[in-house]
Amino acid sequence: MDTTIHTQPATGFPLPPADLGSLGFRLEQIDRLTALIERHIAEGHYPGCQIALARHGKLGLFKSFGKAATEPKPRAAADDTLWLLYSNTKVVTAVALWTLAERGLFSFSDRIADHVPEFAKNAKGNITVLQVITHQAGYPNAVVGPDAWADHKRLREVVCDFPLEWSPGSKVHYHGQSAHWTLGVLIEALTGKDFRDVIRETVCDKLGLGRELYVGLPESEFGRAADMHEPLPAGGGSRPLADNNSAAWRKSGAPGAGGYATARAMVALYQMMLNGGELAGRRIVSPRLLQYAIRNHTGDRVDEFMGMPMHRGLGPHLRGTTDNVRGLGGFASPRAFGHGGVGTSYCWGDPDSGVSFAYITNNRIPDPWHSKRLDQVANLVHAAIL
Repeated sequence: MDTTIHTQPATGFPLPPADLGSLGFRLEQIDRLTALIERHIAEGHYPGCQIALARHGKLGLFKSFGKAATEPKPRAAADDTLWLLYSNTKVVTAVALWTLAERGLFSFSDRIADHVPEFAKNAKGNITVLQVITHQAGYPNAVVGPDAWADHKRLREVVCDFPLEWSPGSKVHYHGQSAHWTLGVLIEALTGKDFRDVIRETVCDKLGLGRELYVGLPESEFGRAADMHEPLPAGGGSRPLADNNSAAWRKSGAPGAGGYATARAMVALYQMMLNGGELAGRRIVSPRLLQYAIRNHTGDRVDEFMGMPMHRGLGPHLRGTTDNVRGLGGFASPRAFGHGGVGTSYCWGDPDSGVSFAYITNNRIPDPWHSKRLDQVANLVHAAIL
């Protein structure tokens, strides 16, 4: 197998390259993984993909497949291509919040209204930060429209006007974007800065990932962005998904769905978590904070949107020991943690092996195929770990 690291010049990137075999991976399993992705692309399931695999602070694999864009003319996926993360963004936003909590700016047991007083409207006064970040806040279907993406005064008004759908804390039910728009408003209230700038300063730049991880994509980087696609209604291919390729969407940095990154940036982010809050000598949080954030705060309660327990942490979710879990792979260690992006991707870390993995595609495919392929992809990686 070709174990060459496909990458830009490594100068400044926090993970040095290493051979897969020396990192303790079964090469035949990685061959199966790359062959599966190549087959998916050949069969028209998605135009392009990027994967990365790291262990113990070293990058073992970084590979791009297929096309980043299909119209008006095809553009090949490259190693500097930035991929829409969708809900993988939630973990990036969470890490920024972890850093602010360590500075003493808030506690996860605080009420949102302690810091954003008008959030108490519509009976939301007692909702805690922990309830919001673990998808228990009670307003999963609330929407922030495009008029508030760039106008953050308007964003705060919209978030504070969110209506409750059920009693906070009474359910676990995935909040697609509403919870993290709330957390974006909280970050701005705590810091007096645009949440996108805070995420950049506390996470992306601090970890040396400033050109490979964005929440709020600068216009200067649009040429590197992969276009998102959706399946053709009749099947047999895909078409660009205009709403998620617009300039307004890319700039918005939706804190629950609008990040862009390379796959190697995501495995580096998870290597930081696996290394107790430090990456290549740059510490952003403490081991104790990580122990608090990356643990199961919702037990085996079923997430009513996902239809299974999701073992929610304060950002990532955990595998646990239930029969099924989304995206992390059935073979995963109970302590493995990560997050996905709707219909496209999953990124995760495994504390028992020190491995982190990122798999990002650019076609938003519905279930059941999406979940089935995620399990297959993840399990090929888990079975490669020695």
